[in-house]
This record gives sequence, structure tokens and C-alpha cells, in this order.
Amino acid sequence: MIKTKLCELLGIKYPIIQGGMAWISDAHLASAVSNAGGLGIIAAGNATANWVQEQIQLAKTLTAKPFGVNIMLMNPHSADIAKVVANEKIAAVTTGAGDPSIFMESWLENGIKVMPLVPSSAFAKRFTKKGATAVIAEGSEAGGHIGDLTTMALIPQVVDAVDIPVIAAGGIGDGRGIAAALMLGAVGVQVGTRFLVAKECAIHQNYKNKILKANDISTIATGKRLGHPVRALKTPFTRTFSSKEYDIAISNDELMALGVGALKLAVDGDEQNGCFMAGQIAGLVHEEQTAAEIIAEMLTQAGTVLRETAKFVLYDKGAC
Repeated sequence: MIKTKLCELLGIKYPIIQGGMAWISDAHLASAVSNAGGLGIIAAGNATANWVQEQIQLAKTLTAKPFGVNIMLMNPHSADIAKVVANEKIAAVTTGAGDPSIFMESWLENGIKVMPLVPSSAFAKRFTKKGATAVIAEGSEAGGHIGDLTTMALIPQVVDAVDIPVIAAGGIGDGRGIAAALMLGAVGVQVGTRFLVAKECAIHQNYKNKILKANDISTIATGKRLGHPVRALKTPFTRTFSSKEYDIAISNDELMALGVGALKLAVDGDEQNGCFMAGQIAGLVHEEQTAAEIIAEMLTQAGTVLRETAKFVLYDKGAC
């Protein structure tokens, strides 16, 4: 199996972090990933601090392994959630949709590893100066909220820009993706879409079926007009949203209102009105498995790829 400095940093067996997917990543999924050797993540999303605390306490009964919480900083309850995770002294915090700097000192003082999600090397540098333990560099292949740069272009530039560990995210769903991320300089990966079909993931079967039926062109990015694009599966909702995005008769406020609650509808199985967030690797996902089976399969494949790569590299002393 594969071990990197991320394993030592987080006290985990394998260099895999489960993505913090709002309305999806709860204590049951997070604990299953942690028990399998990765770092499970509870997603705060737009939830209250009380809900997050309940999930943390539940996770502590389900696993003795390290796990973390993802905080979406646009959440109006983010300050209260930040206090909860500090008091609970969880292993790690990942953040998105905002600047976590005002909370980082408290987290670090409580021994919590802080790993902000970044879409560019500029953000990576900023959070490094603020004391981040590591950064999660996410390419636009990812599901949910995305930036502009692809994973292939983003990871090596972030690795060159900072002196802290870099975790790769976006477009990683099997062992080949893990191997590629390590070759680009990352110390581990964050995986979201693949875990949507984990048996421990509580989303509606309609959501899982859509992932299983997806192919390489099954996703679409909408919301660029609003400044925060989102990648999801092509469905009646996303096609309607996309058409309205380019309708000048519709205001930004009206467009934003269309998306309110759409992810929760998807989680509950509404195939007409739900926004089924997923990354471009959805077409690589072919079966429901336990979290442990997913992790074992990815790591076995990554190990095979990395071993076989050596046979393609010929060293000519005269040419090098």
C-alpha cells in the first residue's frame, strides 16, 4: 500500500481524504472512511453548529480513528461551527467558500490540522502565511463549486508556490488519479464523487444511480455568470438553469433563487428539480461498494500503476 507524509501528518493509514460534500458527508460516511484508513470528513454545509456537534459526537462513537469537519465559510453559522470544532479538538478542518484566517489560530492552538481548499497558487500562498498545515488544491474537474484551473495545471504550480504539503483534488476517482497526483508533487488526494456510491453514503438511490449511469460528458458547469460556478450532472434542473443563465431578461437574484435548495432535493432523490453535484470522473464509477472496498481498490491500482511506470523509463547516461 501507499504511504506519504500526509499519513504521518494526520495519523491516518492511507493518503486519502474524503471530500466534504454538503448534505451528504455525515458521521456515518466519515467514520466509514476513517475506519478504512483514510480521513473521513463531516460536511457542515449550511447546517447549524448544533447539528455539526451532534455529528462529531456521533462519529466519535463510530470510529476511534482521526476524522475532520469541512466548513463552508459562507454559512451564516460558520463562527459558531468554528468554536465547536475547536472545543471538540477534532483531527482536522478543511474549509471552502471563504477565508478561514480569523479562525485558524484557535484551531491550531487546539492541535487541529487546518487544510483550506484553494483554486490557485495565490490563495495557497495567502493561507500558508496564515499558518495553514496543508492546502487542498482543487481543479475544475471536481463536483460542486469549482475554480478555473484544471488539476493537471494547478497541482504542480501550487506545489512550487508553497512549502507546506499539497493535497490534490478534482478529477480523482481511481488509482490512476492517485498515481498522477503523487507524480505532480501532491502528498495525497481528496476524493468526493467516488464516495457518493459508497454503501455508507445515505443519499437517495436515484442520486447513486445517476452516478453509476454517467459517462465522460455527463456533467456541466453552471453559475459562471454569478461568479461561483458549480459542476453537476446534466439533468432537467441544470439544463434549465444553463439556459436561463444566458437569458438577459433574468436578473442575477432570480438566477440565484433558482438554485436555492436544489442540492438537498437531489440528495432526497428529486430527479426533476435536484442539482446532482458530481465531478467529471463520474463516468469512472461503476458499482456501489463499501468505503473500505473503494479505498482498497484505488490504492491497489495506484500501486500497480506506480510500479509499472518504471518499465517505461529508460535511462541513457549519454543523453541525460
